[in-house]
Amino acid sequence: MAKRSRYLAGRTIAPEPITGEISVKDLVDRTFLAYNAARLREACHLFAERMLAPDCTVGLSLTGALTPAGLGMAAIIPLIEAGFVDWIVSTGANLYHDTHFGIGHTLYQGSPTVSDVVLRQEQVIRIYDIFFDYKVLLDTDAFFRRLIAEPEFQKEMGTAEFHYRAGRYVLERERALGLSRRSLLAAAHQHAVPVYTSSPGDSSIGMNVAAMALEGNGLKLDIARDVNETAAIVLDAKRSGGESAVLILGGGSPKNFVLQTEPQIQEVLGIEEKGHDYFLQVTDARPDTGGLSGATPSEAVSWGKVDPDRLPDAVVCYLDSTVALPILTAYALATRPPRKPRRLYDRRDAMMARLESEFRKAKGGRDGSGKAGGKGGKPAKATSRHHARTGG
Repeated sequence: MAKRSRYLAGRTIAPEPITGEISVKDLVDRTFLAYNAARLREACHLFAERMLAPDCTVGLSLTGALTPAGLGMAAIIPLIEAGFVDWIVSTGANLYHDTHFGIGHTLYQGSPTVSDVVLRQEQVIRIYDIFFDYKVLLDTDAFFRRLIAEPEFQKEMGTAEFHYRAGRYVLERERALGLSRRSLLAAAHQHAVPVYTSSPGDSSIGMNVAAMALEGNGLKLDIARDVNETAAIVLDAKRSGGESAVLILGGGSPKNFVLQTEPQIQEVLGIEEKGHDYFLQVTDARPDTGGLSGATPSEAVSWGKVDPDRLPDAVVCYLDSTVALPILTAYALATRPPRKPRRLYDRRDAMMARLESEFRKAKGGRDGSGKAGGKGGKPAKATSRHHARTGG
């Protein structure tokens, strides 16, 4: 008799019938057996079993209109409160729409088939199948302009500091209105989770900052500070004897911003490192079109973004984030006890000091041409693919 293939030694596909009493955890473990359901099961296991270990620092990137769909309240705030998210990179749009809820506005379920001409006539804004009054935009703009005018904002700062300070105002408004757990900016402020925006001018928040600049406002957003702070977070996680993980929802600029921390450490600053330990992405983008959103973790290895020795600890789930994130959150909360919040915002100066110290040491080992030598390794070769993937 021929020897049975080792590929036939896996788990058999024989699930029990689903009942109305099944938990989310059991639904995932018992019935998500193939295709992208299986990838989501692998994502749940990776997140809950490995990424949420006590010594692992988790960075979350947010793209797509997730907060208008209620996922800030339903999933991201519970993850922050449980200590399951340590730092965030988001589109400005997600943070702007998040603020609607925190200052007392309402968004509604709608339909993508309604005439947008009619909606415009009735001053209704549509985000696919989400509706809200045009006045919501005007009120949110006014809210940000009022806080930007405050004395504490009349200086240059990184986006983490801006969002932390803004989050306090959103939290105060929540409390004044008798609301709670509505805004992720407010929750991030309470738990000192730094929130960055990789493209601060690309949102209504940035547009209002620009408008205030025309009136002589002193706020300037320092993106160089953001690049170094996020790199410092990752370096500190590694140098403290822990690990670094990234949870990527969608792709785009926030995806690259959480991942470029390692090339910033290795390639640009010349500090010896190996890449993130865990990579978990939920995306609907294909890799073969050359866009960043579809770039795979194995491709990220070639840039030093992911530790090549940890490539088995990488999962890409090809699924809508609005489906995956609630399940991922429920699974994690059902299987992992809360972690003590790292409060990384409060530790930014110390982490930056460590980054600067290691940069000075690495710089001392460079040769006269300025290229990294010894620990720093060889500089990356620039290609058109680099520009397509990194946006720069």
